[in-house]
Amino acid sequence: MSHPIFASTSELKLEQRGAVLWLTITREERRNAMSHGVLAGMTQAIAAAQGQRDIRAIVITGGGVKAFCAGADLQSAQAFTTDYSEPHGHLAQLLRVARASYLPLIARVNGACMAGGMGLMAMCDMAVAARHAVFGLPEVKVGLFPAQVLSVLQHLLARRTLNEMCLTGEPITAEQALQVGLVNYVDDDVDAKLQWLLDRLLDKSPAAIRRGLYTLKQVETMAFEESMSFTESQIALFTLTDDAREGQKAFQEKRKPVWVGQ
Repeated sequence: MSHPIFASTSELKLEQRGAVLWLTITREERRNAMSHGVLAGMTQAIAAAQGQRDIRAIVITGGGVKAFCAGADLQSAQAFTTDYSEPHGHLAQLLRVARASYLPLIARVNGACMAGGMGLMAMCDMAVAARHAVFGLPEVKVGLFPAQVLSVLQHLLARRTLNEMCLTGEPITAEQALQVGLVNYVDDDVDAKLQWLLDRLLDKSPAAIRRGLYTLKQVETMAFEESMSFTESQIALFTLTDDAREGQKAFQEKRKPVWVGQ
């Protein structure tokens, strides 16, 4: 099913499956490396999806089974920027839009997740990986460094692990990624595990998830007292939603809630 506001390109497939919007990089011949078109398309799709109440989650993945995303396309003459007079780069803008999303983003890591691809994975709220997937920050091998990616990776990884991955450029396995908290699940059948996770998400209150993601993201950088002041007022707003009233009524009546999403 395709939504009129979501148009696929030769590099990025946009598809709405039920309540889930799928963004698939279709550059298998380039190991799903990011082009400026891919980044701009993802940015626009995630931003547009925020206003669509029939979309409950966004899945980000790569075509095929070899690579999720290999990062910037180093074969391109302008892999990192197209216009040095522009203060915001394409990857930076995508990471900003992902950070502002109140729809859960889930990475389906179907293969190698490298360099800028680690940024796409880390900007997501959850991640499910195929067992053969590998994860790495190999930028030092080509004289660069994972700069923008640090903004979304540094809160996910312990500092020693982050330092080692950045400074050695050597990859880790999916099992290691699971152990260090980079992904939620690793499975031989990545789609079955992803669907299991989506099912556990989609039967919950849309309003609670929308406001909840907002709250989660706001408090991440707050000091304790600032966080307490913010959240003690937020909880009152949660209780005012139709979903909160329905959820409590359903609990009292020992039945499944029927969410209206507001």
